[in-house]
Amino acid sequence: MTYIAIVDDKKSIRNALLQRLESFENFKILFSAENGKVFLEKMMEARKMITPDVVLMDIDMPVMNGIEAIAKAKDIYPNTKFLMLTIFDDDDKIFEAIKAGANGYLLKDEPVEKIKDAIRNLLYDNGAPMSPSIARKTLELLINAKIDSKNNSINDNFVVDHNLTEREKEILKLLVEGLEYKEIAKITTTSPNTIRNHITNIYRKLHVTSKAQAIRLAMNKKWF
Repeated sequence: MTYIAIVDDKKSIRNALLQRLESFENFKILFSAENGKVFLEKMMEARKMITPDVVLMDIDMPVMNGIEAIAKAKDIYPNTKFLMLTIFDDDDKIFEAIKAGANGYLLKDEPVEKIKDAIRNLLYDNGAPMSPSIARKTLELLINAKIDSKNNSINDNFVVDHNLTEREKEILKLLVEGLEYKEIAKITTTSPNTIRNHITNIYRKLHVTSKAQAIRLAMNKKWF
């Protein structure tokens, strides 16, 4: 069973998501909350029994917004994945959500099948799900970062400090761009299992334990 929490200040959206997602086999809504503060309180209660596998998190909410809630919850609940589900597609919101620890970013106008697939991808580490427009904006953020744009290489400190191979650097860049394992395997003409092995090595060398941490580190350091 996949346990899900829904955080949104609009009751109609919470109810609609609950009804639609629970129509899928093995999906169970553990609880819903109207803002980040209530979400954190319910997480405290839930951990006495079971915490959600995936949280669908809105951004703009009263009392405590979604970005602040994720920033507070991410380290306390490392096994929970956070999927932003919002109307905002501006650069600042995207960047702040990723820095806070969001594992994916979808717009609310995505069909429920897309949300279902995103949840499953998060559970099986098959990439960081993003709406196409969000993926493009994320890539633009990386392109506009102050790096060596001539050859799009990673800075010298990154190479010295972490000793990634050229293939590992390539895979990390594709992860940051929001590609899934199968897509990376196709681009690099390798198998998904090989990609998983490379990503395990990347995590070890970067001293991180998840895709979100690796992406956040790369974006904060402006490596690409």
